[in-house]
Amino acid sequence: MTIRTQTPKGKLLAIGGRENRIAPGQNGPENEDGERDESADFILERFVQELPAKGVVVVIPTASEEPQEAAEEYIKVFTALGVDKVEVLDIRSREQAHDADAIETINRADGVMLTGGDQLRLTAIFGGTPLLRRLYERYVQEPIVIAGTSAGAAAMSTPMIYQGRNDAGFVKDEIHITTGLQLLRDVAIDTHFVARGRIVRMAQIIATNPGCIGLGLEEDTAVLVTKGSELEVIGNGLVVVVDGHYCTGNTIHEVRPGEVFSIRDLRVHLLSRGQQYTLPE
Repeated sequence: MTIRTQTPKGKLLAIGGRENRIAPGQNGPENEDGERDESADFILERFVQELPAKGVVVVIPTASEEPQEAAEEYIKVFTALGVDKVEVLDIRSREQAHDADAIETINRADGVMLTGGDQLRLTAIFGGTPLLRRLYERYVQEPIVIAGTSAGAAAMSTPMIYQGRNDAGFVKDEIHITTGLQLLRDVAIDTHFVARGRIVRMAQIIATNPGCIGLGLEEDTAVLVTKGSELEVIGNGLVVVVDGHYCTGNTIHEVRPGEVFSIRDLRVHLLSRGQQYTLPE
């Protein structure tokens, strides 16, 4: 169990992927009738509202195979939402993550956006670098907002899922995990959760370490994390919380790789917009 010694002053916004990226005033229909659904949450607008100032948002498209294209989408939407300046920090190697100019870009950011793609690319490039240390320091010490969507959200957590089919998880060792960026500790985040049927693979992650909380984020749905542990659900789908603290009948340590495991008494919460949840210490 991780014992927090300092409450973070920053905020995290973990998004389940495929969030609406059409800001008010931009061209593009929001529903089948070509009209904006005024009752729907606009997650990226909430991101901008939570910024300590609308001065600088830094987009980090490292996870994407097409970083330039991914960054351009967010430049358009954040500009439309009134952000004064949107910068792109296109880090593609560990050497670049040691660069003083890159760290200075993080220093002047009011908000950071980690795009989707491959979360293993994020951890392999940023893990243990001065850039990641500085980002974490700012998250703990200052009111910066760090958002991530899809792979960008999955990489925030520890442990981090990086491999496993959508329908995998029934047998031991089908799911691979590693250490994430550790912005949110003792939490495993999975994205596109309902659309891709990922509940069983999350159950295996929790079986391997019941001290973690599983957060399954549906598409166009997010959790806003304040004070390091207070979660608010925003967006238009469900967040599935999987709690294994009181589980029984866990056989993951007994069965061989390739065999089916069992676990009982998982606590599962289905949370929609406006619901809150406190991560256990």
